[in-house]
Amino acid sequence: MNSYFGRKIDQTQMFTAEGRRIPVTHIDVSSLCITQITAFAKYQAIELGFGNRKLLTKAMQGKVTKAGLTTKPRFFRTVRVEEALDLKLGQTIEASEVFTVGDTITISGVSKGKGFAGVVKRHGFAGGPRTHGQSDRERAPGSIGQTTTPGRVYLGKRMAGHMGQETITIKGLKVIALDTEKKVMTVKGLIPGGKNGVIRIVKI
Repeated sequence: MNSYFGRKIDQTQMFTAEGRRIPVTHIDVSSLCITQITAFAKYQAIELGFGNRKLLTKAMQGKVTKAGLTTKPRFFRTVRVEEALDLKLGQTIEASEVFTVGDTITISGVSKGKGFAGVVKRHGFAGGPRTHGQSDRERAPGSIGQTTTPGRVYLGKRMAGHMGQETITIKGLKVIALDTEKKVMTVKGLIPGGKNGVIRIVKI
C-alpha cells in the first residue's frame, strides 16, 4: 500500500546542514485503522478510519463495531490496492510502514476557500483604464463575448466566482523527517489547505 492520510499541522522553515533555508510542512500522520475491505476481481478497496469524534451515526457505529475498534474515527477514506495484501479488519497501519526519510511523495488536499472573488483577484486581470472618466471600470471584467455570432458566452469563460476550495495536488515533495513517537512527518515544501486540513499522501 502506497497511500496514507494525515492532517496538516503547520508550515514553517528549517535550515540544512549547509545552512540553506528551506520551507517545510509538518503533517500529523497518526495511526490508520482498517474499517472495511471490499474485494474485487483485480483489486481491493480498503476503507481507512482516522481521527477521533464523540458521536457516530448508526451506520458508522455498525462499521466500527464490526471492525472491533474501540475508538470512533472522525474521517473515513477509501484507497485502491492493486497487489494482494494480507489485511484484516481493525488492523492498524503506521506511517513508518509506508514511508521512509528520503521518499518522493505526492500530496493532495483542498485549498483554502476565499469566497466570491472578482476577475482581478481570481484570474489576475489588469482591469480597465483609469482615465477618460472610467473611474468605475478599474476592476471590471470587460467584454465577455461577441454579438450575433456565437450569440452566447463560451463555456469556461474566466469570470468572477467562487475562488479556492478546490482539490490541489502537489508532486515531487520529499520526506525529510519522520517522528514515530510524536507521529509527525516533515515534508520539504508547502502543501494546500489550512491547519487541520485532511490530506492524502501517495508514495511515488
